[in-house]
Amino acid sequence: MDFSWSTTQLAYKAKIISFAEANFSESFIKEDQEATFTRANWEKCAAFGLLGLSTTTAYGGATDKVDILTSTIAMEGLGYACKDNGLPFALNAQMWTVQYPILEFGSEAQKKKYLPKMCSGEWIGCHGLTEPNAGSDVFSMEMTATKVNGGYLLNGTKQHITMAPVADVFLIFAKTNPKLGAWGISVFIVDKNTKGLTIGKNRPKMGLRTVPFGNLTFKDCFIADTNRLGKEGAGWAITNSSLEYDRCTILAGQLGAMEKQLEDTIAFVKNRKQYNKPISQFQAISHRVADMRLRLETSRLLLQKVAWLKSEGKPATLESAMLKLQLSESFVASSLDAIRCNGGRGYITEHGVERDLRDAVGSIIYAGTSDIQKNIIAKLLGL
Repeated sequence: MDFSWSTTQLAYKAKIISFAEANFSESFIKEDQEATFTRANWEKCAAFGLLGLSTTTAYGGATDKVDILTSTIAMEGLGYACKDNGLPFALNAQMWTVQYPILEFGSEAQKKKYLPKMCSGEWIGCHGLTEPNAGSDVFSMEMTATKVNGGYLLNGTKQHITMAPVADVFLIFAKTNPKLGAWGISVFIVDKNTKGLTIGKNRPKMGLRTVPFGNLTFKDCFIADTNRLGKEGAGWAITNSSLEYDRCTILAGQLGAMEKQLEDTIAFVKNRKQYNKPISQFQAISHRVADMRLRLETSRLLLQKVAWLKSEGKPATLESAMLKLQLSESFVASSLDAIRCNGGRGYITEHGVERDLRDAVGSIIYAGTSDIQKNIIAKLLGL
């Protein structure tokens, strides 16, 4: 198993780091405090080609074939150099839970209509699965899609939906046949101006505050048959197909952030002096830094393994669950260690250290909580 990167991939990562340092090197403190999404930054990423990584050139994408390995190292570079953790998170949410499913399951007309505009940054897409009573227990969703002449009537509510307040396109999951459980869920592409759709306002939150989160309400919202994605009842298969790709790239952004976090922490503890010597010479401090490095490297190995498995067309359900658990919990633990190493400075907003912790906490909840990942791992081990 060779996890080394090609010179082309490494050069691309370096190019992305330079791009991010030139465009996203500001602290984003004001945007974080005011929960502001900056559309111009999104458009810069689109112009650079990042949004095209999950789509082929035939539909405005970056390459003739989606390359998950290159996408993973690209997002690692973006996470390393971009001081806004929310931007890589939001980009990946669209790329792998909206664009990629349309690429894989969409009709030719759907691909031509939606993918080029999302790749170019003209349109923003979001993935609507979570509901007030359906989070980890997704099969308890209450949203329905009732078959009528020429299409479906959608009724129900989605909540905590990433990018919903600013999105132009919504990938919505609803029950078309509640009696079939997982196989009774279908997916629909909904445009923002569709009658019967109400888009909620941005809901401020603990971290990732530059990423808008909001609710969507559907009341007798008519969606034509031509806007159903894939076959009726294919919803669970569609979301599962993109989940492992989504975890690779979203978590790659966090891995990059952890690498920069470690570098900044080492630089600080080597220069900060107490009792006439650098605090790096105190065992309590050096052990925290050692733990940060260990978490970084074990997380990187798991990430690369999952990306490699997907690039080879192999299943990665167990490995993906372990990656999600390991990397998200590691980001939280290392962010707390970074604050402890920085002391009072790490607790003050203007230095940007504490924001990593607030952003990291979200990762143990979204895309499957840590507890759910443990359930998946245990089940796949035969327990």
